Amino acid sequence: MHPILGSIDSPAALRALDASALPDLARELRSFILASVAQTGGHLSSNLGTVELTLALHYVYDTPRDRIVWDVGHQTYAHKILTGRRGAMNRLRMLDGPSGFPRRSESEYDTFGTAHSSTSISAALGMAIGARRELAGGDKGELRRRAVVAVIGDGAMSAGMAFEALNNAGIAGADLLVILNDNEMSISEPVGALNGYLAKLLASPLYNTMRRGGKEVLAKLPPVKELAKRAEEHVKGMVLPGTLFEELGFNYIGPIDGHDVGKLVTTLENVKELRGPQLLHVITKKGYGYARAEQDPILYHGVTPFDPAVGIVAKSGGKPAYTNIFGDWICDMAAADPRVIAITPAMREGSGLVRFSQQFPERYFDVGIAEQHAVTFAAGLACEGMKPVVAIYSTFLQRAYDQLIHDVALQNLPVVFAIDRAGIVGADGATHLGAFDLSYLRCIPNMTVMAPADENECRQMLYTAYLQDTPTAVRYPRGSGPGVAVAKTMTAVPIGKGEVRRTTTRRTNRIAILAFGSVVKPALAAAEEIDATVANMRFVKPLDADLVCRLALEHEALVTVEENVVAGGAGSAVAEALAEQGIVIPLLQLGLPDAFIDHGDPAQLLARCGLAAPGIVASIHSRFAALRTDSRAKPAA
Repeated sequence: MHPILGSIDSPAALRALDASALPDLARELRSFILASVAQTGGHLSSNLGTVELTLALHYVYDTPRDRIVWDVGHQTYAHKILTGRRGAMNRLRMLDGPSGFPRRSESEYDTFGTAHSSTSISAALGMAIGARRELAGGDKGELRRRAVVAVIGDGAMSAGMAFEALNNAGIAGADLLVILNDNEMSISEPVGALNGYLAKLLASPLYNTMRRGGKEVLAKLPPVKELAKRAEEHVKGMVLPGTLFEELGFNYIGPIDGHDVGKLVTTLENVKELRGPQLLHVITKKGYGYARAEQDPILYHGVTPFDPAVGIVAKSGGKPAYTNIFGDWICDMAAADPRVIAITPAMREGSGLVRFSQQFPERYFDVGIAEQHAVTFAAGLACEGMKPVVAIYSTFLQRAYDQLIHDVALQNLPVVFAIDRAGIVGADGATHLGAFDLSYLRCIPNMTVMAPADENECRQMLYTAYLQDTPTAVRYPRGSGPGVAVAKTMTAVPIGKGEVRRTTTRRTNRIAILAFGSVVKPALAAAEEIDATVANMRFVKPLDADLVCRLALEHEALVTVEENVVAGGAGSAVAEALAEQGIVIPLLQLGLPDAFIDHGDPAQLLARCGLAAPGIVASIHSRFAALRTDSRAKPAA
């Protein structure tokens, strides 16, 4: 079925092929990706769109010695297949299988680990400068120049970090190729014959030799040089969208058809010989080669297993996901209050804002992959009396931490942070792990931090956050909750107050489990087995210190459970509250380990971390097996 692809186990084998075989190989590779992702799930549209580009890069460049850095990395399945991982693709994003993103520990061809956006140019520039220093310090007669390529999509180019890197690269004058993979036609019109001709011309040795020679001559005639420079920019500006990149110090080449593998190879071979910063503008189409994905690249961006012959079929019924709970709440809230503004950094679908964007387009702002801007933009809105809601993943809020502290919390502005994907995220793995938000939020003055135990509590906490005149955060996990019915009526939750969900019947060896958010359910299941008290703490900040102290005085040991790292998390808040009151009691803190948690099924990963009911029970038995029955929590002397 894939006779050419079946013979490729490394880029070296790819480079042994005649260039005439590459179009057929591209078809086989695209077919393999479609069949593979349909079985395992994963990112589909982006990977179908970069097949030819990936082939051309590995065909022209001597990888892994030459470096290729992929931005975000959700378009690297073809790269993985060509670099010896074809046989493992049936375990993609599964426990102990390959990651869905580049990963240095997985392959020498993965030169830089990615999954967050807009990092490629910065990393590639570092590699290019490092290669230049290596060349300067080695035997120049034997040491070949190492090429460095950054592949960045136009969405990732919207982030400030990408432009910071472009600016630095232009000043540094490094030998660096940045490939702008333009798959949304956001920078230029579709490729035409003239554009294709100009791309080939601008990459050719003849043109660049003339360009360099002309600059050397004109340098001796400053007035003429300035006139020629302006004339060149004017002509380029009329027919090419590259003036900005030229101003940043890059030689702009393109646009070029990213699905013409022959043209890509020819252009890259020419560009490879150029010195200094180069930017190659490549036009691709998301979902290319699979009609359904071409027609709806967003739907087919990230998929669960499906039948390619039928396409994705919408599922009905089942428990609503927390993302849907948020989406319904903000639409209801916006209908009641015209001050409600929704902000998302390029996560409309993932954050549950599709319906809001349709019903309230004038109050919906997708700011692109620009988390820092999103937070400060929200702060500005709050200054003018608006009620901004920033819908953001836990892992992406990390990128705006300074703005969260300096622009929102320091000024005590009423911005609501709806933090999705808190805790373990499953198939996306360590790069998207929402394990740190409780730790990095609770140390910020003026912040209120809530963790709902179920769907209804999530809705009511979001409403509670909206009512505050201070910064608030509601963090909830990926996927669905325990299945609690959601009340349409919105009722505020008392700030800083938890609730006891279960009381032990024991007279001795009494244990209280203080659970935060998503782990209330497994905590209750564990408590049934060992007959323990369970408190749904609800608030991480302000913590219900009165409830903590009362439970400490009524029990012989306390256990905290959270889907966050133990270091600095909710359990640490409990320990601090006990210490402040001088209460000494055995305390077991359960949470995510001090490690980056790999990809896999969320239930399996939670069990591995000891946060499923059996793990909680086992940890309690292990820690308190020798608990003395006559020990009671007492204030310290």
